Amino acid sequence: MTSESPSVPDHYSTGTTRENIERALLASGHQLDAVDAAVLEPVEDFHILGRLATNSLIELASVSADDRVLDAGSGVGGTARYLAHHIGCRVTTADLTPEFCETSRWLNGLAGLSDRIDVHEANVLDLPFPDGSFDVVVSQHVQMNIADKDKLYAEAWRVLAPGGRMAIWDVTAGPVEPIHFPVMWSDTPDGSHLVTTDGLRDIVTAAGFDVAEWNDLTDGASEFMREWMRTPQSPLGLHVFVPNFETKLTLFLDSLDEDRARLIQAVLVKRA
Repeated sequence: MTSESPSVPDHYSTGTTRENIERALLASGHQLDAVDAAVLEPVEDFHILGRLATNSLIELASVSADDRVLDAGSGVGGTARYLAHHIGCRVTTADLTPEFCETSRWLNGLAGLSDRIDVHEANVLDLPFPDGSFDVVVSQHVQMNIADKDKLYAEAWRVLAPGGRMAIWDVTAGPVEPIHFPVMWSDTPDGSHLVTTDGLRDIVTAAGFDVAEWNDLTDGASEFMREWMRTPQSPLGLHVFVPNFETKLTLFLDSLDEDRARLIQAVLVKRA
């Protein structure tokens, strides 16, 4: 998760992310010197619908092993490891939270993927990469923290090669406002910057993208996640490093049910 605001890294940092994940791995019976990448799945997809959403988005964007991919707002690196492990491409990540970057490097090493993933502590509003560096930019549950969305998508457009794709999975504001707090990305309204679905589409097209895919996946998402919450949870999961995870998730699902928020999956193509 990433933003222009220094308060955002403070929101996501607990000082114990790596320690808590390590403890959970051991409690789940895994040896740290032999961790298969698939083992990390429950703890690394820091967005609604988890690995299901990641798999769907990457498939929709037709990411291949030959693509140069940037995960913009990478958190603890779950999407990057999925891409490196399942697709076989080389991945660069950018995230503003030092604790997440350090944890990501450690997890990449445990999974044997350090040679395929380059981790950068960087702001998605000022990416340290040359123009046209990537074929695909992935962004999952990032823009909710970012007020300057014009700059966010302008930077993504800049670092993409001509005809490159941006794959997004994100939260937008529903017709009923406001959403309930706290949520995963902010404890208070000050840290949340949602726009409507139409507003987001206007912003990305103004940035120079054509919309190849635009899917509202809100319907059924809350029911799916509530059913998931009713199943027995293993020691390894997002609750390991997200404070008050169950409360935040429940309130967000309430917002979905009350039409206070929507879930948008999209693939955008950089106009030449």
